[in-house]
Amino acid sequence: MLFRSPERTKHEVPNLATRVLAIGECMIELTHTGDRTLALGYAGDTFNTAVYLARLTSPDAVEVGYLTRLGDDEYSAGILAAMHAEGLGTSLIDRIPGGRPGLYLVRTDDGGERSFTYYRSDSPARRLFDGAHGPDLSGYDVLYLSAITLQLLTPPARERLWSRLAAARARGAQIVFDSNYRSAGWESAAVAREAVRRTWELTTVALPTFTDEHALFGDTSPAATLERLRGLGIPDIAVKDGGNGCLVGDGTVVPAEKIESTVDTTAAGDAFDAGYLAARLGGADQVSAARAGHAIAVKVIAHPGAIITDPTLPPRGGRDE
Repeated sequence: MLFRSPERTKHEVPNLATRVLAIGECMIELTHTGDRTLALGYAGDTFNTAVYLARLTSPDAVEVGYLTRLGDDEYSAGILAAMHAEGLGTSLIDRIPGGRPGLYLVRTDDGGERSFTYYRSDSPARRLFDGAHGPDLSGYDVLYLSAITLQLLTPPARERLWSRLAAARARGAQIVFDSNYRSAGWESAAVAREAVRRTWELTTVALPTFTDEHALFGDTSPAATLERLRGLGIPDIAVKDGGNGCLVGDGTVVPAEKIESTVDTTAAGDAFDAGYLAARLGGADQVSAARAGHAIAVKVIAHPGAIITDPTLPPRGGRDE
């Protein structure tokens, strides 16, 4: 199966599931359903991808875990319950006494485009990879992170994360990165650019969005992004370009699926990543995987919120396999 590390395949264990770990932050999501009415949910970019990847795959084929830090409050308990309902592994999650998870509010305009307001400066997730000892990533075949994962961390913690990613890649694990750039969370664009550049150098599966790469590196087109990442030796690339579709590693443009109306674009890119990875883990080529990514993204933008309720896409933890 694609992405399985050599250490875990050499023993030829039958039906051995590929182990995926998404790294980042899950927050309280408050979505405006009216000017003074809010709906409560839990979301975050890498969490969203982990959820949809779990929904799109069987636990016999793909185990999906999540790495973050949470508090000991009722909302942290709610986040853990949501993870369990989605069938995500939580064994690496620490709970910090007195900690409280981050929170963000979402507004969408008439065209479905969203704007965010964040309250997350004291989130326990910001302490990921603090200290000399951190979570053991050695048992995972695929590590998935984003630029928001990097944004959370202190500079020393980023160095520890990069060291662990380098060790994972050296033993054959796949490093999957989405350069999800949100300028408001960074000290400067220069700091963000250097952090993203360092991570691209460790990446084996690149899932950038062109507008982010344009903002950070001045790329003039998705083709320019593709060529720059190819130049780093990344073998598997899908450059997302919104309604224009995406550009995959062999230069093929894969058009986005058409939709009559967009309700909410929140998590569209996260869902694409999940669809792409699920297909690649199942042995699909990059073009077919991009089509699978578009298919799940179209479902998500037709519903409000990051994590949708759709009978055709049930949570792993609540379905019969």
